[in-house]
Amino acid sequence: MSEQAKHPSVSEYFGCNVFNDTVMRERLPKDIYKSVMKTKQFGIALESDVADVVANAMKDWAVEKGATHYTHWFQPMTGITAEKHDAFITPAGDGKVILDFSGKELIKGEPDASSFPSGGLRATFEARGYTAWDPTSNAFIKDNTLCIPTAFCSYTGQILDKKTPLLRSMEVVNEQALRILRLFGNTTATRVSTTVGPEQEYFLVDKKTYDQREDLILTGRTLFGAMSPKGQEMEDHYFGNIKQRVSDFMKDLDCELWKLGIYAKTKHNEVAPAQHELAPIFTTSNIAADHNQLTMEMMKKIALKHGLVCLLHEKPFAGVNGSGKHNNWSISSNDGQNLLDPGDTPLHNMQFLTFLCAIIKGVHEYAPLLRLSAASAGNDHRLGANEAPPAVVSIFIGDDLQKVLDALENGTNIKTDQDLEFVIGVDALPNFRKDATDRNRTSPFAFTGNKFEFRMLGSADSISCTNTIMNTIVAQELCEFADKLEQAEDFDKALKELLIQTIKEHKAIIFNGNGYSDEWLEEAARRGLPNLVSTVDALPHYMDPQNIAMFEKFHVYTKEEIASRTDILLENYSKVINIEAMTMLDMTKKKLLPAAMEYGKKICDTAIAKKQLGLDASAETKLAADLDSNTAKMYEAMQALESKVNAAKEIGDVLECAKAYRSQVFSAMSDLRTYADQLEMLVSAEDWPLPPYSDLLFNV
Repeated sequence: MSEQAKHPSVSEYFGCNVFNDTVMRERLPKDIYKSVMKTKQFGIALESDVADVVANAMKDWAVEKGATHYTHWFQPMTGITAEKHDAFITPAGDGKVILDFSGKELIKGEPDASSFPSGGLRATFEARGYTAWDPTSNAFIKDNTLCIPTAFCSYTGQILDKKTPLLRSMEVVNEQALRILRLFGNTTATRVSTTVGPEQEYFLVDKKTYDQREDLILTGRTLFGAMSPKGQEMEDHYFGNIKQRVSDFMKDLDCELWKLGIYAKTKHNEVAPAQHELAPIFTTSNIAADHNQLTMEMMKKIALKHGLVCLLHEKPFAGVNGSGKHNNWSISSNDGQNLLDPGDTPLHNMQFLTFLCAIIKGVHEYAPLLRLSAASAGNDHRLGANEAPPAVVSIFIGDDLQKVLDALENGTNIKTDQDLEFVIGVDALPNFRKDATDRNRTSPFAFTGNKFEFRMLGSADSISCTNTIMNTIVAQELCEFADKLEQAEDFDKALKELLIQTIKEHKAIIFNGNGYSDEWLEEAARRGLPNLVSTVDALPHYMDPQNIAMFEKFHVYTKEEIASRTDILLENYSKVINIEAMTMLDMTKKKLLPAAMEYGKKICDTAIAKKQLGLDASAETKLAADLDSNTAKMYEAMQALESKVNAAKEIGDVLECAKAYRSQVFSAMSDLRTYADQLEMLVSAEDWPLPPYSDLLFNV
């Protein structure tokens, strides 16, 4: 057998586990295939007889590939995916079965809705929920199960998932963007889609070491741990040679993702030891969300096969970089235009500036929404540190675009490198080069040539919420623009006036400097930009009147659905901190205190023995005193933490409870860790019950 036969090329097996367009074209009658394509492209509902044909073809294909079950695969408010598996079998008499799958089963499922987070929308006695097929995202096979991407709602129709609002937001941005394109004379585009490429950062640690860390097992991050003698200060890991064990994991991961039709493109070492990144090619927002959820799931599964554990927490280790998920967002039409590409003609330049100004206005007016889309207990550890943007939302556009906007605002012309003058709004943008400026890694929202990169999102988060919000705020601003411009007698004049007004009123959100500097925080305050430091500061803004009005206007959320999401996220925050605090208490009582006391006894026994022999025991005496002092402080900090946790648990109001966990419990956890980490530096390695950072970060 040839080497090529042993190792088929990627193009041969890419998407082999996906019921994609190629498979449908082969297996469906032409008229049925066309109906499905209309549904995928235009959202037209499938007729029941069409659904039956699709379901049967889907079942036959899946069974041929070894599938025995099907599931409606959905994204509840837990932040992960959910699936209930049903076998294809149907009794046929005489103890026999046939394999069957109907159009009804394809289109709709009925999982229990009471056991998922609902923020009060559902009670235990109101259990019925529905999953509805999302035909725009292809079905796929995973673990011998046909997985059908679906939306999830309650019996009353209220949203219980993260996909439904994303799909709605994609529709509204499509509608409003088409209005703008028509104003520029575009009659060929029939659909506008937002596309996303989420870069996924993660850590890999040895499973044997991981299994010795209760904190990693229960919370995903190290609650204790003194700094390793070496961290990331040598800057030798970023883009460095990939270790063989990690490389083997990455190869298997790529292979499994490619089989699922996921466009895994780039892989490399990240800044921190044991940290890595995977980046995909752009695809439409809802498919990108599905693919990212699958990517995180496959990372965890495949890591275990290599004796590794994949950590997706935003800050698994103190003192080194945390992990984010850079959400690269763009907007394109189905006639081949990237609407964030400046283009080569004056018409396209002004169209680009229109979309750019709409985004600038939207980010300025709805900055708290974007901030809260990245809010979580885990991400609170990361935002504002040296590897992540600050909690203040701002936009980076670079020097070239800044000059263009300044010239437009001030009515001045721009000179190019060839000393040619260009009048903004009449001529082309002067030699506008993509990627003409540095990437600003301190900016939360940076223009990078023909897309925006939202860098605030945490590594463990679903991208659905961020993109729902981004799509909706852009739709809101495009709608406002279209409402004005459609009434204009002189379109060119009205457009230029609108863009100038927008720049003047919203340029405060643009910042091209160092987002880490103290001076920027002071400047941001002077500009009136909100600095929502923590999740507890950010989440209540979901209920701001302008946010409710916008979401209800476009039917993305109702007021009740926004309130439920606010409660779910606040409650989740409190639960995460509570689990972390309880884990700290458990580890301190059962492992750290006994270890410190036992080691202290050893040192005291040694000191007594040496003194009895007339030897110098000053080192032992000093060490014993340090151990005693830190052990006592750790015990006091443990008691203080326990008291504050108990007090927080008694608070009934969900926001006040979250505030107590943030202000009281979180600070008490930090105090306890301080003394525990000091003790780790005093106790011998063989007596300390936790593997050190050096083992976790450097032994893969």
